[in-house]
Amino acid sequence: MNKQYQGSETSTEIENVSKSTQGSFPGLIIREKEPANYEYPFPMLDDFITPDNQFFVRTHFPVPDISSKDWKLTITGEIENEFSINYHELKMLPSKTVVATLECAGNGRANMVPKMKGLLWEQGAVGNAKWTGVPLSVLLKKAGIKSDAVEVILEGADKGAITEEPKSPGEIHFARSLTLTKALQEEVLIAYQMNGKDLTPIHGYPVRAIVPGWYGMASVKWLIKIIVVNKPFDGYWQTLEYAYWSRPDGHPSLKPVSEVQVKAQIARPALSELIEKGTTYTITGAAWSGEKAIEKVEISINEGKSWEVVDLTSQPMPHSWVLWEYNWQVPIKQSKYKLMVKATDCAGNTQPSEHDADRRTYMINKIIKHEVEVQ
Repeated sequence: MNKQYQGSETSTEIENVSKSTQGSFPGLIIREKEPANYEYPFPMLDDFITPDNQFFVRTHFPVPDISSKDWKLTITGEIENEFSINYHELKMLPSKTVVATLECAGNGRANMVPKMKGLLWEQGAVGNAKWTGVPLSVLLKKAGIKSDAVEVILEGADKGAITEEPKSPGEIHFARSLTLTKALQEEVLIAYQMNGKDLTPIHGYPVRAIVPGWYGMASVKWLIKIIVVNKPFDGYWQTLEYAYWSRPDGHPSLKPVSEVQVKAQIARPALSELIEKGTTYTITGAAWSGEKAIEKVEISINEGKSWEVVDLTSQPMPHSWVLWEYNWQVPIKQSKYKLMVKATDCAGNTQPSEHDADRRTYMINKIIKHEVEVQ
């Protein structure tokens, strides 16, 4: 499970990764061939850090071909000093390493009834890694932020035209914005390494953003431009996609998806796994909650009639998942059982029993009934 990907990191090689890890990792699950969208088989979870080759892949357009030699990042907009920085110059700046969980905003869509629009991720559009780079705040302070600035747009080199509804107005880049407050937090990185190695092309090489605590769409890959603006960004990926309905004054309006919602998932047993009656089975999984650390995870063997607190097997911390386990005394009665888990973070947020329709196809953290069979 800990073997790291050492190839040339093309999408074809990632699809065939099981050839180099036979007997340990079966390979990523293809949700879409092109553009590349691959899911981690969550029942394989057994480590706090997700190896590069096992980390889920989310792309909207073909992976751009960029060399570190030719790459540069431009910082522009509502700033005093516009400038560009190349790969070598970026790596000469003081670096920081953070551990952060990235989750796709649509993770869990396959569990929803009726069927939702979008990629039908099950559990595995999530992973936890060590990211190394330069804090975004360092570059913003070097640029000199003007007093009227409110947001920071992150633009990637990946681009294309969206031909399905909602269609894009021709070819567009993938771009998302952060509030200025979030952009200045020291854990937000302009990253060039993942788990101690240079990023692979499919994970954003040569440079990407890492925005701990927010859903993965904020961590823009193949980063080429940072634009400081004096009004909220209303681009395609900020309003038509990766947005949900908010009703602050009773009238629904679209608001950008941002902070990760509290969530726990079962890794083992796998869905519909056969379990021997009368044995002790160690149920395992992970839980996470954006900006807050997980306080507790609870499990129910009787469809929510009662709950027990499980053991946390890693240190709870903001921005990162925590691993957990529970020793289940398996009944002697042969039957199907629906296991349920829920997490609560240190701010008291806990998982809901139903999905809020105003969240559209995003931020899916409802409690799931995980069926297994005792025989």
